[in-house]
Amino acid sequence: MNRFLPQEPSSKLLRTIRKADIRTEYDPEKHRLTLLNEAGQEPLYFRLPLTLPFPYATQATESIHYVILLIQSGNCALGYFENGRCLNHKVFRSYMVRKKQGKSQIKYLKTKGKSRAGSRVRLGETMEFFENINERLQAYFKAHEVHRIAISCSKTLIPYLYSSKVATPFDKQDPRLFRIPKHIHTPIYEVLLDANRFLQRGELIYEEQQQELVDRLLADAGLSGVADEGDANEATAWADELDEAYFEEEEDDPGEWD
Repeated sequence: MNRFLPQEPSSKLLRTIRKADIRTEYDPEKHRLTLLNEAGQEPLYFRLPLTLPFPYATQATESIHYVILLIQSGNCALGYFENGRCLNHKVFRSYMVRKKQGKSQIKYLKTKGKSRAGSRVRLGETMEFFENINERLQAYFKAHEVHRIAISCSKTLIPYLYSSKVATPFDKQDPRLFRIPKHIHTPIYEVLLDANRFLQRGELIYEEQQQELVDRLLADAGLSGVADEGDANEATAWADELDEAYFEEEEDDPGEWD
């Protein structure tokens, strides 16, 4: 079971958990608290909003800067965000999928090689695809201090991201990396915004037998009457308010915005 909470209620719940007599462990890679149970039950997890830093139990007064990077075969959407606001974004598309088989060129190379002209064209576009991604990332990291990097990318494509001729401005072990725990549809601008909305919500993950503990924690935090920000329900006033903060047009220079 899971329950989603906006940032302010998540902050209240975090304060309540830290004050309670509950042993916790923080996983920085998942930006998640594990609430440990002495009775041997399955642990309860609380994934924090990306814009809510830990161990601080209140909303941060400083701005949280982060990059969201979504990559699938032939499609990429990435953007630079400050405190939940998208200041710049870019969508890349590339001819990487073999039309008849519906298989990416990278997977095809593992079995058939790259002798045919079409294969060489797709391979060339694959290399350029990742170079373009890293060029945009380099621009973001050069212009701004980046606190977190939220990424969704298959294991098949990860080596190509890091071995590109244009270097990635972070390595695989960078402590700022955060793998987005959510299925991502084909990366486009709207999907990028949807991923950002997801990352700005806290998420309680628990088993049915832990419902009583969850209800007690929410009550102690004064959140009993707060509606569940369900992942499927994007048409909420909260989500609408966030959408109003986005720029519809992309800025040309990733380092110069108002």
